Amino acid sequence: MPRHYLDHASTSPARPEVIDAMLPWLSAADPGRVHTEGRMARVAIEDAREKVAALFGARPREVVFTSGATEAINAAVWGATERMRGGVVVMADVEHSAVREASERLAPITTIAVDRLGRVDADAIPVGNGVALVHCQWGNHEVGTLQPVARVVERCREAGVLVHVDAAQAAGRVPVSFGDADLMSVSAHKFGGPKGVGALLVRRGLRLDPFILGGEQERARRGGLENVPAIVGFGAAATLPLEVGRHRALTEQAARAALAIPGVTRYGDPDERLPHIACLGVEGVEAEAVLLGLDQAGIAAHSGSACSSESLEPSPVLQAMGVDAERSLRVSTGWSTTEEDVDALADALPRVIERLRALR
Repeated sequence: MPRHYLDHASTSPARPEVIDAMLPWLSAADPGRVHTEGRMARVAIEDAREKVAALFGARPREVVFTSGATEAINAAVWGATERMRGGVVVMADVEHSAVREASERLAPITTIAVDRLGRVDADAIPVGNGVALVHCQWGNHEVGTLQPVARVVERCREAGVLVHVDAAQAAGRVPVSFGDADLMSVSAHKFGGPKGVGALLVRRGLRLDPFILGGEQERARRGGLENVPAIVGFGAAATLPLEVGRHRALTEQAARAALAIPGVTRYGDPDERLPHIACLGVEGVEAEAVLLGLDQAGIAAHSGSACSSESLEPSPVLQAMGVDAERSLRVSTGWSTTEEDVDALADALPRVIERLRALR
C-alpha cells in the first residue's frame, strides 16, 4: 500500500537538495580551528548564515544557530528575563507549548485571550512597566491563523518592551520579515531542512546572556561545537522557493473534501492563514480513532490535540478558541505533497468516519 504523508507541520522530510548540500560536510572539521580544514568549515557556516539571514530580511550577524526552534525559544525567554532580573512574560493562549513551558519556568505569566479564529487582539496586549517579554507567533501551529505580528511589534517597540516572534511554523512557508522584532525563533525541519538545527534571530545591538554556556561559538552567544552539515543544509533550504500558492491549493482541496462530510467543520481563519495547514473538527468520533483509521489506509496526519504515542490530550489551542478541543484533524502539506496524496485522503476520510460513527 502506498503511503501518503500529510503531516508536514510536525516535520517535513529533508529535501533532496538539502541532503546533497549536507553530504560533503558530514566529516567537517571544527570550524573554530585555524587550520585549512577548520577555515573551510567556517566559510561553509558563514555562507549558510548569509542565506538564512536573507530569507528573513535580517543581517547575518543577527543569526544565532541553535539545535532548533525549541532551544531558540528557551534562549529568548532566558535572555529576556535575565536582562530584567525578573518581570512578567506576556503571551496569547494559543502559543506553542515550548513558548508556554519555557516562560512558566522562569517568570510570572500573563495570558491574552483569542477569538474563535485563534487570533489575538494586538491592542489588548499589556506592554507596561514590569513586562520583560511579549511572545507573538507568526502563524498558529494547529489551525494556521496568522497573527497581527506587525502591530504587536509596533506596540512593544513604542513601549520599550522586548518582543519574541515564534516563526517556526511560518518560516519557509510564507514571506517572513524579522523587521523591527527583537527576537525570532525558526527551525529548519519544518520546511524541508534538516532536523537538529534552527536559529534565534537577535536584533543588532541587543545583548542577552547566552542560554547554553561552554564555549565562544556563535560570537559567544551559544556554546558548543557547531553542527556544520545541518547548518549547511539549513542554508540550502533557505534558498528554495516558498510555493505558497501550491500549498494553499492542496489544503483547500483537502478541506473541501472533508467539509462535504456531515458533521465536519473547519477551525481557524480560512483566509488569513498559513497555506499548508487545514484543521478540521470531526463531530462524534475521537481524534485518535480517526488518525489510526487513516494510518491503516496509508495516510499520515495529526490531531489538533497534544498527541504522542502515549496519550491524546485536549488541545490548549482549540480550548482557547472556544471550540471542541477533543475531536480534530490537522492536515498539512509540504514540498513532497501531491494531488494524489490529497485524493487519497478524500477517498479514505469519509469511509473512516462512517465506520467509526457506526460503532457508537
